[in-house]
Amino acid sequence: MSSFTPHRSSQRAGRDGFPQMLRAEWTRSRSARGWALAMAASVLITVSLGLLIAGGARSTCVTGKGEGPCPAPLLGPDGTAVSDKYYFIHQPLKGNGSITARVSDMTGQIRLPDAVPGVRNVKEGVVPWAKAGLLVRQSLKQGTPYAAVMLTGAHGVRMQHNFTHDVPGGPHNGPQWLRLTRSGDTITGYESDDGKTWTAVSPVKLTGLPETVEIGLFATSPGALWDMAQAFAQATATFDQIKLQGANGSWRRDDVGVVLESDGKTPHHPGGVVESGDKLIVTGGGDIGPATVEGGLRADLLLIGGALGLIPVLVAAVTFFTTEYRRRLIGTSPPAEPHPGRLLAAKAVVVGVVAFVAGLVTSGVVVPVGLAMLRANQNPIQPISLGTELRVIVGYAALTAAAAVLALGLAALVKRGIVAIGLAVALVVVPYLLATAGLAPWLLAVTPAAGFAITQSVPTFVHVDVAQSVLGGYYPLSPWAGLTVTCAYAAIALGAAIVKRAA
Repeated sequence: MSSFTPHRSSQRAGRDGFPQMLRAEWTRSRSARGWALAMAASVLITVSLGLLIAGGARSTCVTGKGEGPCPAPLLGPDGTAVSDKYYFIHQPLKGNGSITARVSDMTGQIRLPDAVPGVRNVKEGVVPWAKAGLLVRQSLKQGTPYAAVMLTGAHGVRMQHNFTHDVPGGPHNGPQWLRLTRSGDTITGYESDDGKTWTAVSPVKLTGLPETVEIGLFATSPGALWDMAQAFAQATATFDQIKLQGANGSWRRDDVGVVLESDGKTPHHPGGVVESGDKLIVTGGGDIGPATVEGGLRADLLLIGGALGLIPVLVAAVTFFTTEYRRRLIGTSPPAEPHPGRLLAAKAVVVGVVAFVAGLVTSGVVVPVGLAMLRANQNPIQPISLGTELRVIVGYAALTAAAAVLALGLAALVKRGIVAIGLAVALVVVPYLLATAGLAPWLLAVTPAAGFAITQSVPTFVHVDVAQSVLGGYYPLSPWAGLTVTCAYAAIALGAAIVKRAA
């Protein structure tokens, strides 16, 4: 008797071991024709929609030479697409020095939705990221390194440099004294309520700054956001108590980056400056910062059909569990299920791997091929590094796998296929579609749909307002944080199902 018991235990360990279960589930998935068709359908849906977008995209711009292809995006020092348009009144500064001024008033104009069709509705006011302040930059060439301390429309004092970097100062929205100093390659911004007691906002280092730079006053304003688009806006700032150290020449005036009308001569929404005693009243429009929308078409738009493409994957993952479960109920399989948690884990591994491969094929085709099509059609493309492109491709595959495991876990919990499919679609697909339409974008932070952030190819910046829609490039979470949320949901659902089946 004692020799017989170990022999039975050895057989059971071999039959019920995780590798054997994994092999059995893999064999079952390969023999299921519906599973293969679902993966093929997922790839076909997402790739077809992505390439349809790429093939139909045509960007045209009106310039001084007439209408034609849009130019490539302007790039900043680190290769990011940027906007660099503002009105600048300045002097050359050789060596070290500083500029001090008070922004005593800040007004502007904003175009709002037309109250009467066809009649422009322009009102007084400033947008939240309208900017006016002091600026030092290497040259007037767009995209070159700079540093600026500024008062904004609704975000107080800020110290910004090289387009992508932003440091908040005090929460002031009224008159404010500002100072900008240069010491070698170090530029430091200061703020003061009375012009006597100064607080440093932040020092920044502009490596390779030439001996002679341009220093002065600027004003600019990004467009007003409405209907998922930007409309005209300008900012007008009154500067007084202006003091320069190290520069004592005459003021120079430049409308940097101003766009010309189709005649090639007339500036479109030009800025300007008015001198009134010791005051300089500067008006400008545009922005100095990252171009998250205007910088060109984004790679993640090629995966816009990914939510629909996930539906066959979710259905297949649910049926992978429910089909066998129904068979057990009617007695076509042995009723006893040794180590049910281990068996469910084996199913999850198989489902996740197959879904990952399907997602990898999808993104590995649609992203590089779609980008090549967009470039062939002379569309401006947002810069994308190899590392970011790989993260988008592999990240979408990981999202597909996590969504499939989540669906499997839901199926094991509710044991009703149609209910599990409905839950999976409601949790993963519907929030993404709502966010794409600009509705309830916060759902992308609290639902499994958060994982779509991993496909974000252009980062968002705190100092740039964008329409809260996936089409505008908005995701409330960073790429990896979003994917972590989806994986957490999948782990919780699978873990709860394992506990329930083992009980």
